[in-house]
Amino acid sequence: MDRKIEEAIVGIHGTPHKSVLAVAGAGSGAMSWLLGVSGASRTLLETLVPYGRLSMIDLVGQEPTQYVSPENARDMARATYRRGLTLLEDDSPVVGVACTATIATDRPKRGDHRACIAIWDEKGTTSYNLKLDKGKRGRTGEEEVVSRLLIQVMAQVYGVEADIDIGFTDAESPVVETFAHPNPIQRLLSGDTDMVMVQVTGEMSAADGGSAGAVAVLPGSFNPLHEGHIKMAEAARLMTGLEVVYELAVLNVDKPPLEESEIRSRLEGVRGLGKVALTRTPTFWRKAELFPGSVFVIGWDTMVRLIDPRYYGNSETTMLTALAEIWARGCRFLVAGRQVDGFFRTLDETPVPQGFQPLFQAIPEAQFRADISSTELRTRG
Repeated sequence: MDRKIEEAIVGIHGTPHKSVLAVAGAGSGAMSWLLGVSGASRTLLETLVPYGRLSMIDLVGQEPTQYVSPENARDMARATYRRGLTLLEDDSPVVGVACTATIATDRPKRGDHRACIAIWDEKGTTSYNLKLDKGKRGRTGEEEVVSRLLIQVMAQVYGVEADIDIGFTDAESPVVETFAHPNPIQRLLSGDTDMVMVQVTGEMSAADGGSAGAVAVLPGSFNPLHEGHIKMAEAARLMTGLEVVYELAVLNVDKPPLEESEIRSRLEGVRGLGKVALTRTPTFWRKAELFPGSVFVIGWDTMVRLIDPRYYGNSETTMLTALAEIWARGCRFLVAGRQVDGFFRTLDETPVPQGFQPLFQAIPEAQFRADISSTELRTRG
């Protein structure tokens, strides 16, 4: 590796960005250079080489129409970005980096030799599409050009000044395309991300989320949010000492996804009360993946469904496995009593499966009781 490449990589490793890097067909030289300079663990969360067909399908989630194309490079970068969010352990900015290429091999190729590099971050995606000057170099020379370009692109995205001699011929010039992402709520609804953390204050602000860390999570439809939600949140904060995050799942196993207008309407009800996590996760075992080490604040009626095998395909084994997975992620439940059919129902009278009692803790009636529900408020109009 020459001096300018090494200087660029030192600069890359000195930034706060974290990346998952995937290369297929070419770009392995850049991967080797990045790993060969001290500080790689500060930059790379993971490296992937999806060479085989099934490996590529596993990464992007579908059979690419064309394996070496700007579209597949963006799909790869999107996948590595989402992978990075799941691997991140702090609040560093995540960048998904991908390269897919077809270069000289031990047999003649009729088509072009080309490389497509894509970058994906929370703001948008940029692709660099290069048609190589076929026949001017062997495989080693083309690999060198693609790897140098990949390092130069990463340096630019990371905000590092770099002047690497790529070695282009007069016939070579990458075509650059940049696309801004839709707003975070649209990305959530389309499946681009599993969670968006929203702060509803003056102008609503939102950012993609990976893991939210340990918090007290108050799930609900908030249709509408009422005084009972607010008091329950305060009781949870006092009992746990954790920040309370309201969680609204935009998907429901029995209903169509919420429309963006409806989501924004419900968020207005939480204005000024704290953070809201918009998720695509209607089940608690999936919520535990997004909120490891957290406490879920639920009502007695939700508790009853949580331990009822009927909600797990009538399988007690599936229900117990789900509870075990939640527990394994360091999560637990605070259970508030509820007025049902004229009786105040509490955790104490609920048949918790044997061995799972430590997973649940009651909110004492003296600390919280609110005989009101969103359903009742909607009925009243």
